[in-house]
Amino acid sequence: MSKYAKSMSGEELGDKLLKSVKEMKAGKAARVTQHASNEVASARLKTGLSQAEFAQVLQISARTLQEWEQGRRSPSGAAKALIQIAFRHPEIIKEGLASQR
Repeated sequence: MSKYAKSMSGEELGDKLLKSVKEMKAGKAARVTQHASNEVASARLKTGLSQAEFAQVLQISARTLQEWEQGRRSPSGAAKALIQIAFRHPEIIKEGLASQR
């Protein structure tokens, strides 16, 4: 046990740990929100589709979609146009998925 932990009561240590966990969770939620502001993620969220479903409609791999949503890669050409359509008219994307099934 560390010197710091020895000087604290069990209750104090528990309170500190709980506070740390809450802070970590708050930080994680902020990162998720930040990614959701990405135009690709926003378009997908507007459709209400999962990553796998959205990727299927766009005829790309789920991994490519994840890369786009996380900002590591960017869609180009026709993919950008499809994402803009998805954002403006999410019902069309849902219809596309239904017709593929």
